[in-house]
Amino acid sequence: MMTDPIADMLTRIRNAQRGEKVSVLIPASRTKRAIIQVLQDEGYVERCAEQSVDGKPVFEVFLKYYAGQPVIENIQRVSTPGRRQYKGCDELPRVSGGLGVAIVSTSKGIMSDRAARKSGVGGEVLCIVS
Repeated sequence: MMTDPIADMLTRIRNAQRGEKVSVLIPASRTKRAIIQVLQDEGYVERCAEQSVDGKPVFEVFLKYYAGQPVIENIQRVSTPGRRQYKGCDELPRVSGGLGVAIVSTSKGIMSDRAARKSGVGGEVLCIVS
């Protein structure tokens, strides 16, 4: 049993980009799909396709590169199962002076820090990407 599937997903993306892979397979869940959608909307990944491997659903995330370098320079988990990090809309982190994005789980769904501030909601800061 995996204790932190979101951290596993972020590690898979990080390792695939370091290995200059075109895509990476990630076990599917609704939370992971929402996080991948935010990454896609913010321009950090190319696209995502849902597949089935050995009868189990997986996401194939196509990674994005610019001038031979990965678009994602840093991707790290903030809130962990052992230590949750909740922030109000005014306390949400600004990653790299606004150039990066924090992914937040709110009562209105999973969204970027900018969208959460605009909606006036806070929540659990899942990860930061720059």
